[in-house]
Amino acid sequence: MGSRQKRVRRALGLMMMAASPLPLMAQTPSPQQQEEPILPDSEFEARLPKTGETPTGAGAPLPSIDQWIDQQMPEAGAAQQLPPAVEPQEERELAQPLPPLDSVQVPTQVATDGNPDEKTQAVRYSVALEGFGKTGLEPAFRDSSALIDGGGKADTAAMVQARAHEDEALAIRLLYAEGYYDATALASLDQSGDGALKAVLSVTPGKRYRIGDIVINAGPTVPPGLIRDSLPLKTGDYIVAAAVEGAEANVGVKLPENGYPFAKVGQRDILLDPATVTGDYTLAVETGPRGSFRGITTTGEKQAFGADHMKVISRFRPGELYDSRKVDDLRRALVATGLFSSISVDPVRTSEPGPDGTEYVDLEVAQEAGRPRTLAGELGYGTGQGFRAEATWTHRNLFPPEGALIASVIAGTQEQGASGTFRRSNAGKRDKTFQTGITLNHQNYDAYEAYTAGLNIGWSRQSTPIFQKRWTYSYGAEVLLTNEQVVVDPATADKTRRTYFIGGLPVQLGYDRSNDLLNPTRGFRANLRAEPEGSLQGSFSPYLRATFDLTGYYPLSDSLVIAARTRVGTISGVKRDDVAPSRRIYAGGGGSVRGYGYQELGPKDANNDPIGGRSVNEFAVEGRYRFGDYGVVAFVDAGQVYESSMPQFSDIRYGVGVGGRFYTNFGPFRADIAMPINRQPGESKFALYIGIGQAF
Repeated sequence: MGSRQKRVRRALGLMMMAASPLPLMAQTPSPQQQEEPILPDSEFEARLPKTGETPTGAGAPLPSIDQWIDQQMPEAGAAQQLPPAVEPQEERELAQPLPPLDSVQVPTQVATDGNPDEKTQAVRYSVALEGFGKTGLEPAFRDSSALIDGGGKADTAAMVQARAHEDEALAIRLLYAEGYYDATALASLDQSGDGALKAVLSVTPGKRYRIGDIVINAGPTVPPGLIRDSLPLKTGDYIVAAAVEGAEANVGVKLPENGYPFAKVGQRDILLDPATVTGDYTLAVETGPRGSFRGITTTGEKQAFGADHMKVISRFRPGELYDSRKVDDLRRALVATGLFSSISVDPVRTSEPGPDGTEYVDLEVAQEAGRPRTLAGELGYGTGQGFRAEATWTHRNLFPPEGALIASVIAGTQEQGASGTFRRSNAGKRDKTFQTGITLNHQNYDAYEAYTAGLNIGWSRQSTPIFQKRWTYSYGAEVLLTNEQVVVDPATADKTRRTYFIGGLPVQLGYDRSNDLLNPTRGFRANLRAEPEGSLQGSFSPYLRATFDLTGYYPLSDSLVIAARTRVGTISGVKRDDVAPSRRIYAGGGGSVRGYGYQELGPKDANNDPIGGRSVNEFAVEGRYRFGDYGVVAFVDAGQVYESSMPQFSDIRYGVGVGGRFYTNFGPFRADIAMPINRQPGESKFALYIGIGQAF
């Protein structure tokens, strides 16, 4: 290495070279003073007056030190009487060195002893920056500068000096981070006649270094260029600390993703050459063995479930090439179960040969089970639906693994009920759920009043926050026993009560291309639900209930999104009056056509109460504008319910409104107010909807 070359290691010089300290006020003796002879002790004592002698006569006062020197050392006294050399005033000033930072004299700003609580006047100063120029680093310097952060005030001058020292080091660090390795920075304090201080930071960036040769010291990999291809640095690039460290971090990520779980990125070495203003870059990498998955082991004193169930949750098979992304996915899936207070997943070497020249790698899961019980609540209000509160108690792991027991209670102005559910998550397959339960419910709306008991069983594959799936599905069976109030003749509004015993086989298929599960801003979703069902009492009369929903999201900017929704539904194979009122089709309300009460649209009886229909069409469009954690929404909804089995797309009713959003980690809190267009008798002037989540 030449005498003009230097090395920059781990931090690229960011922390290795601090700014030079500012000069201190301590003065060293001049050479002339150092060479002047010193009298020996014997000669010095000989020249002292004898004890009892009076040099100038008895009773005469002792001479001063100056007089004594003149008497005893006349040559020295004579030398002192020589006239000083004449020197022009300007030359004397130019010959003086620049005042160091510590030489500026300002009040010490301390309280007096008589009044220790006395408030002192702050030292005020201004700041000037010189030399950053085209480096573009002045804004970054200003953001972190101690002098600028002080607001031009300090308790003492020493505090201003300390801030100036910090800013010198800061400027050097920023310049080194961008490749200016010859940079210097010097801070000084100037004091005007009125005592005001001015702190001046002068920066000299010097030349900016570029990357020269790039050398990787590592063993062979598969594929051969894996490390170099993962290092996004090129010869001729400026040596920027963030870019170099980011490139090395990318190597540390890509190697485990491509079969090297134990790879380590070593210490970099950059050899700077001022003659060419380049730095040759060398990186050492320990790849370790190329691995493939084998098994899962688990440790921990209190475990939620064992390794067998973890294999069900994992997305890799034994013998597959190791991929750290699948390990991270397993860790996130385990966290998502909510059953652990702590969880870690780490690769472990086995030293046993695997396929294709690899070495088998086990995953060790260190777990500690957390509290399995949760208590949750939900509160909402809708015009025509009233207040509705639901409380849920869940034991997520009462029947390991992931066998949950859920108890729910509903209390509302127009709905009350209770339910019990058993649910097993990841039932034999990742994200597949088995669920069965019983419900008891009472609903009292303008459209109907029903006392219902039901049993259900089903399997589903749904999206989760860590894995939003393109295709989702559910299927199952349900049995309902319901006693309901039925309108016998809509013209007279005469009512009676009937009991229905219903069986159904609900099936649902979804397709999702949106970008977010809880708050989408682009893409679309489609969902088809079909439920063949029929009466299980007397003669069997089957019919089909089906709905199709399509929603889309289009961003006009980062803050403004246009969202649209359409829905069509039908009941085919039976007359309306043969369908239980609670199983008919309705529209209106917060999740339907806003501006109208719950289930308010469609055919009505003589009392102007809805009686439901067999088909529906709905449309909605929203403009969603978000600013920070808040948002506003303007919307237009439209729809209608028909007695026929196919929607007629006629007599469409419209509602318009505005809403507010408060965005949280679990979804937006929603409050909408809407009014109907061309309001009919009995319809509200406006409707209010409060809940969690977007309307669609």
